[in-house]
Amino acid sequence: MQKTIFITGTSSGLGRETALYFADRGWNVAATMRSPEKETELTKHPNIRVFRLDVTEVDQVASATAEAIATFGRIDVVVNNAGMGAYGALELASEEAIDWQFAVNVRGPINVIRAFLPHFRDNGGGTFVNISSFMGLTVAVPLGSLYAMSKFALEGLTEGLYYELKPQNIRIHLVEQGGTENTSFVSNVSWSEDSEVPAYNEMTAKLKHLMATAGPEHKSHPQEIIDVIYSLATGNNQRFRNPVGNMTRTLLDMRAAMPIEEYLEKVGALFS
Repeated sequence: MQKTIFITGTSSGLGRETALYFADRGWNVAATMRSPEKETELTKHPNIRVFRLDVTEVDQVASATAEAIATFGRIDVVVNNAGMGAYGALELASEEAIDWQFAVNVRGPINVIRAFLPHFRDNGGGTFVNISSFMGLTVAVPLGSLYAMSKFALEGLTEGLYYELKPQNIRIHLVEQGGTENTSFVSNVSWSEDSEVPAYNEMTAKLKHLMATAGPEHKSHPQEIIDVIYSLATGNNQRFRNPVGNMTRTLLDMRAAMPIEEYLEKVGALFS
């Protein structure tokens, strides 16, 4: 039987590439994005249907879920990929930036998961794949407290849900990626800055330079992440947490090898 995957955040980057990869392998794909009227590539694929979805809007989540189920009859896998990054000093962040970071990266997956649980239960099972980050396991840069907060929350949410969902034959997994080649994450980062508060200027400049100049040795190819998602979707991979990429593994090894105080000093020295 042809299986179906529902993916959030497919307008660009990892979400788009994942949608195409699954569709090329015979899966039905419900590809969601905030502005489907702008999409020209995914709509041409015979296995893909595009749906309007802003994961922060509960009513829109309900509509997109219902439309996808009505279109395909059954959804087997849901990938919570939609996300955004708010960087900059917490002191300088607007109330809107704080709320938006949580709304997209945490409340968004909550909304989607809640919408699909009755469908998975009726089907006798299903799979959720939550796209996290190494920043949900260890904070490796300054000025990322809001983004790290959201990914740490996603990690805790997913781990808590494991216990609730396993008795219903619903699997849930995490993918912790690092920097990724050929994605728009850096260009889409929202920065909190204030020219009248220069205390964070030097640190901000160093972090922006690091993000802009990070070489291939610090990044993963999107296909490496997609391969992990595919292995989870097909059931060939049963791991709960799935760190991906050399940078992620290096940071986790470093974090495990020393006390937290030493780790924080070591990372902080790079930006002081």
